[in-house]
Amino acid sequence: MKLLAGNSNPKLARDIAAYLEVPLTNASVRRFADEEVFVEIHENVRGEDVFVIQSTSAPANDNLMELLICIDALRRASARRITAVIPYFGYARQDRKPGPRTPISAKLVANLITVAGASRVLSVDLHAGQIQGFFDLPVDNLYAAPVIAADIDARHPKDRELLTVVSPDVGGVVRARALARRLDNAPLAIVDKRRERPGESEVMNIIGSVSGRSCILIDDIVDSAGTLCNAARALREAGATSVSAYVTHGVLSGGAVARVEGSDLDELVVTDSIATPEAALAARKIRVLTIAPLVGEAIRRIADESSVSSLFD
Repeated sequence: MKLLAGNSNPKLARDIAAYLEVPLTNASVRRFADEEVFVEIHENVRGEDVFVIQSTSAPANDNLMELLICIDALRRASARRITAVIPYFGYARQDRKPGPRTPISAKLVANLITVAGASRVLSVDLHAGQIQGFFDLPVDNLYAAPVIAADIDARHPKDRELLTVVSPDVGGVVRARALARRLDNAPLAIVDKRRERPGESEVMNIIGSVSGRSCILIDDIVDSAGTLCNAARALREAGATSVSAYVTHGVLSGGAVARVEGSDLDELVVTDSIATPEAALAARKIRVLTIAPLVGEAIRRIADESSVSSLFD
């Protein structure tokens, strides 16, 4: 196999290459003076099984264009199979029409990747599972839950019986239940949030018992961190002894890092599916887990034509 990395997350690409003991393909992914993306591959890829590692995180449009042009370059260089490895799939939150005359941008991005020449897609914790159906090619959606569960096990060896897994909203119950099952069927709680009137703050209600418990909030994306911080405050007010949050994709836009630092969260743990901002790396309450072994093992299994789903058994 060959591994080709874009510029969105070079550290993750290097870590995946180190796990697989495969060097990154020698290539240039750069900009012209007018910011057009240019890709040049400096070694033969004819007949090869090539994996393009590129998250479509901010700047989303630049990184998406890099991915598309890398795929096109490989197709025109006669690569046998091209797998788009997209640890964070941008535009995933635009997976339906929320109102009249609005786009379904996730479907548009799926079409672009397909037309560019990808043979298959590998992603991690897609925001909406139905995005797999937007592609007319194979899609492997990995889950960060095994990595998160292992970290929770290591961090809470003595108080496992006091853990409660919490979904920060009703829509994340399936994800929270899956993690609770991995933690020896830990109790589950849900934060129900609603805005009574426009302009008024959200009212938080806790479904489930959290008093005297160590709460683990679980989500797929943390953007502004407002929902997580509000949920942490509501859990503390309900009697939780500690509140940690585990999130796969740390978008952390705007004042998210400062918001987390000043919140009731004891810790926010994100993965390196997105290159972590310097402010987050320096933050006291934010910690980063690597998913390089998870993605690397999935790449190995795809190359070997073996089962990817058995990674989560």
